[in-house]
Amino acid sequence: MNSIIIIKFIEKGFNMENLKTLIDEKKLHNRIEEIAAQIEKEYQNKEITLICILKGSVFFTVELAKKINGDVRLEFIRVSSYGEGTQSTGEIKMKLDLKDSIRGKNIIVVEDIIDTGRTLSYLIEYLKMKKPSSLKLCALLDKPERRIKKVDVDYTGFQIPDKFVVGYGLDWNEKYRNLPYIAYIEQ
Repeated sequence: MNSIIIIKFIEKGFNMENLKTLIDEKKLHNRIEEIAAQIEKEYQNKEITLICILKGSVFFTVELAKKINGDVRLEFIRVSSYGEGTQSTGEIKMKLDLKDSIRGKNIIVVEDIIDTGRTLSYLIEYLKMKKPSSLKLCALLDKPERRIKKVDVDYTGFQIPDKFVVGYGLDWNEKYRNLPYIAYIEQ
């Protein structure tokens, strides 16, 4: 996203009037059901562990888990490459590690959005060292045009343009996570 637009936006103040719906609630839920059905089909009669990347993917992870029929376990991890702004710092920080071992387990990492790919590239390599039986990546949103690091996404909700988005777990300075849809900053 253009830095000048972000600066103007911050100067004006971030409020609901600046937001425009990108993906509505119904479309989100329909796509999550489709992804759940795909996962269910691929993992018939196998236990899977969803690793929720906090905080952004919690809404997506919970809805996805509720829609998968079968044995689903949840784990949580928190990594970040963002400070308080809207641009990645490029520095990956592990803020919360897994509680339990994932050795020999079928793992699906659940992410809210893949942007530059730095964080997910780091995290996938980190998790591979823990020797899971399988390791896949599921992202609600994907911005492929911003990719710096190659990341293979196994399940994608939506590819989106290079817009700063909030809602459904995504935030701006810890605000707007609770919107039941995905919105973007109007330019």
